[in-house]
Amino acid sequence: MTENFLDLDGVESSDIKIVFSGPVGAGKSQAIRTVSDIEVVQTDVVATDEVQDSKETTTVAMDYGELQLDADTTLALYGTPGQERFRFMWDILIKGALGVVLMVDDSAPDPLGDLETYLQNFSHHIAQSTAVVGVTHTDVAASSGMEKYYEYMEQKGYFFPIYPIDARKAEDVNLLLQSLTAMLEIGG
Repeated sequence: MTENFLDLDGVESSDIKIVFSGPVGAGKSQAIRTVSDIEVVQTDVVATDEVQDSKETTTVAMDYGELQLDADTTLALYGTPGQERFRFMWDILIKGALGVVLMVDDSAPDPLGDLETYLQNFSHHIAQSTAVVGVTHTDVAASSGMEKYYEYMEQKGYFFPIYPIDARKAEDVNLLLQSLTAMLEIGG
């Protein structure tokens, strides 16, 4: 059982659904594996298309894990497939979610374009709840750093947290979940 680090006053459901979404290789599956208290249910298959150049397997339906906060409260963690051809799953998985964690790979050719794709796809849901952004692979990317994300989000009128994270580190993934919950507490 994980220490109860989230303030959930006012949240009535004992199962709180959170969706992780973003492009292939951004760290969604890893983030869920990192914090899940159960063995993660994965629907990975061997990559046979352009994805095989960056990773051996890819998610085709979803990942599912659970983070037990206390005896009565569980975070249900769902990860979407990253490939746009599985976009129909994004719409299915987001139903009933209290928030979305958008993951972006900073070493990708166009991480801001990737972020825009997911912001647009989930814009209706984000407007009704909230989101946080986790930027991965900042240690391997020859980029201008996090400032480009802050500026981009401000230009687009989004004002929610953006963090550089390592999806393999529980403290980084927990920071995303804590921030998301804090945003929900203050009304998005």
